[in-house]
Amino acid sequence: MLYQVCLYFILLYNRFRCCTMAVKEYTVYRTNKYTLLCFLLKERRRLYEANLVNVGLELEIEDKSSDDGKTYFVKIHAPWEVLATYADVLKIKVPFKANDIPNNSEMPMNWLSTPFRLPEHIMHPEPDFFTAPFDKSKTDFFLIGDKDTFFPPSNRNRIVYYILSRCSYLRDECGDRDKKGIKRLLNNGTYTAAFPLHDCRYWTRSKDANCESDRYSLYKHWAGFFCFFKEQPLNLIRKYYGEKIGIYFAWLGFYTEMLLFAAIVGTICFIYGFLTYDDNQWSKEICSEEVGGNIVMCPLCDKKCGYWKLNSTCNSSWQSHLFDNVATVFFAIFMGIWVTLFLEFWKRRQARLEYEWDLVDFEEEQQKLQLRPEYEAMCTNRKLNRITQEMEPYLPVTSKCARTCLSGATVLLWISLIIACIIGVIAYRLAVYAAFASIMKDSATSNLQVVGPYITPQLATSVTASCINFRVAIWITDMGFSVFIICFIVFYYVAEIPKTHLEYENKLTVKMFLFQFVNYYSSCFYVAFFKGKFVGYPGNYAYMFGSNLRNEECDPGGCLIELTTQLVIVMTGKQVWGNIQEALVPWLMNWWGSRKARSHPESLYSRWEQDHDLQEFGQLGLFDEYLEMVIQFGFITLFVASFPLAPLLALINNIIEVRVDAWKLTTQFRRPVAAKAHSIGAWQEILNGMAVLSVVTNAFIVAFTSDMIPRLVYMYTQPDGEMKMKGYISSSLSVFNISAIPLANKPDDGENPPWFNSSIITTCRCVYRDYRYPPGHERQYTHTMQFWHILAAKLAFIIIMEHVVFLVKFFVAWMIPDVPSEVKARIKRERYLVQEYLHNYEVEKLKIQLSQNGHNDCTCPPMIYPSLPKHEMLSECL
Repeated sequence: MLYQVCLYFILLYNRFRCCTMAVKEYTVYRTNKYTLLCFLLKERRRLYEANLVNVGLELEIEDKSSDDGKTYFVKIHAPWEVLATYADVLKIKVPFKANDIPNNSEMPMNWLSTPFRLPEHIMHPEPDFFTAPFDKSKTDFFLIGDKDTFFPPSNRNRIVYYILSRCSYLRDECGDRDKKGIKRLLNNGTYTAAFPLHDCRYWTRSKDANCESDRYSLYKHWAGFFCFFKEQPLNLIRKYYGEKIGIYFAWLGFYTEMLLFAAIVGTICFIYGFLTYDDNQWSKEICSEEVGGNIVMCPLCDKKCGYWKLNSTCNSSWQSHLFDNVATVFFAIFMGIWVTLFLEFWKRRQARLEYEWDLVDFEEEQQKLQLRPEYEAMCTNRKLNRITQEMEPYLPVTSKCARTCLSGATVLLWISLIIACIIGVIAYRLAVYAAFASIMKDSATSNLQVVGPYITPQLATSVTASCINFRVAIWITDMGFSVFIICFIVFYYVAEIPKTHLEYENKLTVKMFLFQFVNYYSSCFYVAFFKGKFVGYPGNYAYMFGSNLRNEECDPGGCLIELTTQLVIVMTGKQVWGNIQEALVPWLMNWWGSRKARSHPESLYSRWEQDHDLQEFGQLGLFDEYLEMVIQFGFITLFVASFPLAPLLALINNIIEVRVDAWKLTTQFRRPVAAKAHSIGAWQEILNGMAVLSVVTNAFIVAFTSDMIPRLVYMYTQPDGEMKMKGYISSSLSVFNISAIPLANKPDDGENPPWFNSSIITTCRCVYRDYRYPPGHERQYTHTMQFWHILAAKLAFIIIMEHVVFLVKFFVAWMIPDVPSEVKARIKRERYLVQEYLHNYEVEKLKIQLSQNGHNDCTCPPMIYPSLPKHEMLSECL
């Protein structure tokens, strides 16, 4: 078979500086050191490649070096005998019988989905089979047609990598069992890279008719942006890249589909707020000259802020109504239920994929038994493994606890750094508000007819602070994130030392998610639950950490509109920046890396050289993709009550995200090593935790951040029972005596507006939506009973909403089984047929052996099992 057709792996090594003569400045010792290093690397390669040949792999060293004159390629091919042997070792499932269960999954009016379908040969490249673990001694039991294509590409490159990662690079008599594996050879510089080859160029099919061109098919039908409305070829993705990458794109596609329903409901809620614009009685009072024009508000900051009239907040009040209305409560409850439906239906979808992709009996115990080389190197203690009955390294409990504490302290240190950055942004908000108020008082922007009324100090502070929050988050992610990763991995190797790659990946997932959770959500939590809640009142203002920075009050339209602004800027900015970065960075790096080879004719620019010039996908390549989507999931669930259009923005982003990820994986990255995974791993538990937390956060947002509960309490406590909102604004604003305001809080000369006359205006209203006794009352400036009634109503709403949503969530989760009944039936039938067919196979094989050995004269039938009815045999399978 041609190497050009079925190359599974490429190893790269450099003949570089250590093999050349040392320059004059180097000492003789330095020369000997490099000569020895060169010899050791060459000897390791020779022994390693010899051992690979001994286990059956076929190697071909490319005579022609690459364009840089230093990189040499070792091409690896696995013949049928090797594939069959290790398929038996890895218990890879292969077909033994065509599936005889009719597929009843056809949806009614299925013709409506025709425009979204891909061609049949792309979606279903092979018929459905019952499968069983491969057994090399029973090759005639399985449906083996063409041996060259019997094992799909993902299984072939997984088998070869399994051999590479376990082959020793020392002689057998050395007895050092730790000196093995391609990972160690890559780490110590023996080889520079090892990766499977793509089967063709992505923009054209392979010239060899015998070679599969799955990469071209994926690029044409999956990676193109104009395919955004088409379904994903998940079976082809799994065939080419393996189950782990296939599961990610299946989850991303399902998440995008479910976002469609949330986006529709969120858009309807937004439209409801727009249609009820004219029914907003409280905004009318704010904007009217009779009410809002006669209410004088106290300064929002010390010295640089003057008195102002309530009707100056007319525009922000109308804007707030778009998101702060009755539909907000409905949408918050809906999203709590939507999250449960999404997670439950994903479990069913995942169970179906497990069956279709032969992952039902896949146990990660095999991965758990494969120790990481770093763990073996760091652990000097040994103990007997009861499963393998071999001595293996282990970490004592006392050492493990100490190392865990050290690793946790590292994570806390970096989280504290993020919190410090957020506190700095809060200090910025407090410091610049007074500056904006002073600068924009006589600014030319206030005279603009269209946008002038919207450009206020509050808006300027909120927008600039949100942009800074976004930039800080991006900086920490792009710059500090790298430092964090380095420190985290160093401490991880020295401290926790995860035993297996699965344990390493799960722990890294949890810790990095905590890091990003604080990074992206802390500013939203501040605006939603802290801003404007601890302000005080004139004469008793609260200050940040005892400084001269007065705690920030909410925008006159309420804190909900500021939370909306924060959410839009951070969420949209992150998504746009992320997509640009994902697409542009690898393209630029590949363009620069292949600049010399682009001038060569195609015949001199081999396929392995082209793949070498691509970016490495990395073992944790999917980690960033999952993290990006889970952070977005938090934005649309934790704070969705403040911005019903968040699911719509997420839907638009994800439609682009699927194609961007497909494009870069198909065109800009080397082909990753195929890996098995039957679920999305630790991300499933993270999503479940965020689903629970989202119910709590949205209940608190509706209760404490929006103005919904105070309005409802006022409407239902009217003495005449008319349930009208007339007079609500005046009743919700406390009155304060201007003469009682300390000099340190009063505006400087010239800061007050021209209409303010201190001899006529003696009181002002302060702390938007506050309820305090007026001056002269025996309990002046303390909270009224109305305040406590509203607080009780808020707490009651939180309790009721949480219980209702949680009860519905638990009921929905109970009603929807994790595994569809059809899949359960198929799994049971497959297990039954495996046992039955193997039994019949062994009996027939025994008959043939006995007949060949001359036992045909035996009068009794060669029965090794009693004659039982078919359905009584192995009934435990059913």
